[in-house]
Amino acid sequence: MANGLTRGELARQGQVNFETVRFYENEGLLPQPPRSSSGYRSYPVTAVLRLQFIKSAKELGFSLTEIREMLNIRGDSDHLCTDAVKHIETKVAEIDEKIRKLKAIRKTLNRLKESCAGHCRVNDCPILDSLDGRKQ
Repeated sequence: MANGLTRGELARQGQVNFETVRFYENEGLLPQPPRSSSGYRSYPVTAVLRLQFIKSAKELGFSLTEIREMLNIRGDSDHLCTDAVKHIETKVAEIDEKIRKLKAIRKTLNRLKESCAGHCRVNDCPILDSLDGRKQ
């Protein structure tokens, strides 16, 4: 297309699945593109950068809502970088909490593993008993 990219070309350049482009469009993360005279979607070249932004943010664990908010920040020149920093700080705090919970889970799993030598019958297994609440 002389004036823009097809959905397939946008997906290829953005290194995402064709259906991912459709999904982001339906979610309002990618604006609906104009259509060519033949009826095909014609995405502007800048859509590749937007798609890469979305992809990078997803890989960092941001939700679609959070990505939408950051895209709004990016699209409004009156915003300051502090607005983006707040999103990052919130995400770091969420990750720190997940790490804390995962460490607690790991500690519990190791304690469970140490409670059983692995030679008993399943009816007497302290691991299985602990999981179903019979022994703590």
